[in-house]
Amino acid sequence: MKLHLALPALLLAAAPASAQAPATGQQLLAAMHDRYAATWYRTLTFVQRSAWYAADGSEARVQTWYEAMSAPGKLRIDMGDGPTRHGAIFRGDSTYSFAADTLVRAAAERNLLLVLGFDVYTQPVAHTARVLSEEGIDLSRMHRAEFEGRPVYVVGALAGDSVSKQFWVDAARLLFVRLIAPHRAAAAAQDIRFDKYVERSGGWLAEQVRVLAGGRLVYEEDYRDVRVNLTLDPRLWDPASWASVPAWWKR
Repeated sequence: MKLHLALPALLLAAAPASAQAPATGQQLLAAMHDRYAATWYRTLTFVQRSAWYAADGSEARVQTWYEAMSAPGKLRIDMGDGPTRHGAIFRGDSTYSFAADTLVRAAAERNLLLVLGFDVYTQPVAHTARVLSEEGIDLSRMHRAEFEGRPVYVVGALAGDSVSKQFWVDAARLLFVRLIAPHRAAAAAQDIRFDKYVERSGGWLAEQVRVLAGGRLVYEEDYRDVRVNLTLDPRLWDPASWASVPAWWKR
């Protein structure tokens, strides 16, 4: 992996010639929004294979999750398919966690991946910028780099800084590809990567998400049965309706 390198002229030419390159994080958010706001899907469902990895690289645990999103700002995760429901609802700046049909935790906490991977394309730029600033990302700090052979913009850090909280965006497609952020439950910062992008009805979906810590893969998501722009029951994202709303994947 090559980080914080000057980009070859050929790679820089991958960005649309008519578009002026963004100079700040807020300008980049505006470019991301303007590229897709008119076409990005508003609802999304998929079945997810969630795998955790041991230190030797073997799979330590695997679960099936069912996820339903309404953009901007709403995500529901049902973990498993047992008689009672475990999972979470992310709604704006709040997170609700459930175990055996019961709310066990409610917190003022955002899902930053939801913001960067989806909400940025469907909500006002000023709102996204405010949220990211509140989450500790300095939008005035930006540089260019290369990631997995493609040119990217890095927001939240200057060249050579691999520690500050930062997100990376593919320069040509203007898609979020990486988040580096500290994690309260881990000694090493999380390195979260959106991989295997597939175009979906005027938007895109990374159908694999990988989480690395200390350079080692610790968690991976793979998606299947993807559907976009379905009409979904709004109670899916209502914490009071967690246990009573019909499961969308059993319709």
